Amino acid sequence: IYELKTYHIETPAQEAMLDSYLEKAFIPAAHRHGVDKVGVFKPIASQPDAGQKVYVFIPFKSLDEFEAFEGKLLKDQTYLKDGDSYINAAFDNPPYKRIETAILRGMSEHPKFASSKLTNDKKDRVYELRSYEGPTERLYRQKVKMFNSGEMDIFEKLNCSPIFYGETIAGANMPNLMYMTTHENMEIRDEHWNQFRADPDWAGMKDLEEYKNTVSRNDTRLLYPTNYSDL
Repeated sequence: IYELKTYHIETPAQEAMLDSYLEKAFIPAAHRHGVDKVGVFKPIASQPDAGQKVYVFIPFKSLDEFEAFEGKLLKDQTYLKDGDSYINAAFDNPPYKRIETAILRGMSEHPKFASSKLTNDKKDRVYELRSYEGPTERLYRQKVKMFNSGEMDIFEKLNCSPIFYGETIAGANMPNLMYMTTHENMEIRDEHWNQFRADPDWAGMKDLEEYKNTVSRNDTRLLYPTNYSDL
């Protein structure tokens, strides 16, 4: 089970407050309470929402673990101390404008998240977060089947080092699936997509009748991991 939180921010001061909280309070507390890795990502400079959003990816082993997590944080005195400026921020000086949350379940053929295999500087990387919305639940399920039946294998073959593939079970844009691939830089990201479009496995499945009209909207977000992100 994955929680994907999107913090909407308006000022550099909010971004700094949020960075300090995530790095010094939230992620260490998450580690203490059984969450091995937390991903924190921001839009790359060329994106229209650069400086306006922060994405936090939190993988849980189950819905029960997700449900119990906040209660554990609120009993963690170290977390409460380290995160005091965020937790007790004044009403007229909040650390964000709003939080948007989606809950996802790992897909059957890629049920667990994975760390990126990239080794270059995090600031240079491009992490691509995509949301594919379906026009109906039935057609959405066909797109999920397409991923499980070969589409995600192409990303693996092209060394796109995926972080996760997930079906949204609660969120704002359902029915939709979401996934994240990683690339050393924008040039390699573009090269990967050119290779994907030319791949014979993709050519063999993209026009199959069962997979037609399965995506009504593709929302693509180009991000980079913060220097304190685990992923």
